[in-house]
Amino acid sequence: MVNGPIKTARLVVRLVEPDDVDEVIAYDRRNAGHLAAWSPTPSADVFDREKRRERIVRRRAEADADTGYGFIALFHDDPRIVAGLGLSNVVRSAFQACHLGYSVDREHEGKGLASEAVRAVVDFAFETLGLHRVMANYQPTNERSGRLLRRLGFVAEGYARDYLFINGAWRDHILTACINPRAREQ
Repeated sequence: MVNGPIKTARLVVRLVEPDDVDEVIAYDRRNAGHLAAWSPTPSADVFDREKRRERIVRRRAEADADTGYGFIALFHDDPRIVAGLGLSNVVRSAFQACHLGYSVDREHEGKGLASEAVRAVVDFAFETLGLHRVMANYQPTNERSGRLLRRLGFVAEGYARDYLFINGAWRDHILTACINPRAREQ
């Protein structure tokens, strides 16, 4: 389904590949503290090169099976990862939907890169995958994420108590979704 990288004004957004393992680990090391409040606790072997490579191989197999897509975003002229994004739980049949997750490097927050990368991945979900709905959930205290999603057309659809176990506790989440603008045509 993926014919190559997605190019935006400043970024190249592409599927993560096994050869990216060192850059993925470097991104995670740089951002471990920065993302801890919003992300599930990483496994003990998160920085183990072979284990991480195996996870990336599995993630790539999900893309081949059309069940999930793991992306990285890079500047056009720099191999360092500036954002990680994923479409997970792709469901076809009558639902035609998935969940969206994303993170941005702490050094690049507030520069519009998350919006640029997320917009590219949502467009991919609608235009290339033909999905009807992309869902993204965020913690109520993560106001920056809430603003980003609203700017991109996501609408709050609910509130889930104790939704995910993050940073040592069950955290509430606001449930949002964006509907494919061409949904009525399909």
